[in-house]
Amino acid sequence: MKLKYREIRLSPANLERLTLINSIIAEYQDQGYTLSLRQLYYQLVTRLVIANDDKEYKKLSHLLKEGRLAGIVDWSAIEDRLRVPRRPACWNSVSSIIESCASQFRHDRMDGQETYIEVWVEKDALSGVLSRVTDKYGIMVNRGYSSVSAMHDSYLRIDSEVSEGKKALILYLGDHDPSGLDMIRDIRDRLEEFHKGEWDGLFSVIPVALTMSQIKEHNPPPNPAKLSDSRAKWYVEKYGYKSWEVDALPPEALNGLLESAIVDRIDVKLFEKVMAMEMDGRATLTEIATNLN
Repeated sequence: MKLKYREIRLSPANLERLTLINSIIAEYQDQGYTLSLRQLYYQLVTRLVIANDDKEYKKLSHLLKEGRLAGIVDWSAIEDRLRVPRRPACWNSVSSIIESCASQFRHDRMDGQETYIEVWVEKDALSGVLSRVTDKYGIMVNRGYSSVSAMHDSYLRIDSEVSEGKKALILYLGDHDPSGLDMIRDIRDRLEEFHKGEWDGLFSVIPVALTMSQIKEHNPPPNPAKLSDSRAKWYVEKYGYKSWEVDALPPEALNGLLESAIVDRIDVKLFEKVMAMEMDGRATLTEIATNLN
């Protein structure tokens, strides 16, 4: 919703920029996506509207704030995926809680699959983009470079699945820069410290994005490689002085890459069977709620 809270005098150039921003927002809303500020920024960079520069990012952040306060940009158009308030759930009747249960009823959609899959991302904000796919398949999203406590929890979770005879797989999405690429090694090494080789042949980390082939295909705007990064030397020797952020890929491209990686590694017919059972369960709960009204 567009709500005006301030009288803000904007230049013709800024009004034109906000019109373009609204058209980009509408383009992605039509596809069911809500952009983050970073993703909007990269859309403008990719379309050669602004330079790939921290100053431009800050200017965009300020302009977007003014555009929203002035009632030009929809308040719900840009989401902050790192600051989500929580409120306790409540219901005013027995039938309403059953109706809620019906809408939320889910089977373990990976039930019976031979491979246990998790999705790991370098940035927490990316999990909101990927939720369209991870929610669909009932797959957990985790963050790389986790604390030792979180990494041990991951070990226990994966070890429980491996102990039941499953293979385990982490699908990883991160930046194409020294830290982002090194995270694949970091995940393997830190989990190895806990499982001490007991998962050999049963566990793997697969990079889904961002790869050089994807960079060539989608041509996201480059950033200078961070030479202050302790991992920069080997990266520069192999890839040069440019790096790329995974956020720069359009949301539909990221979700397409992730869904393809999942579908290639599961029994799709079994997944569809579980989904049919889930729909039957929802129908049963809905019928119970209807009879209580």
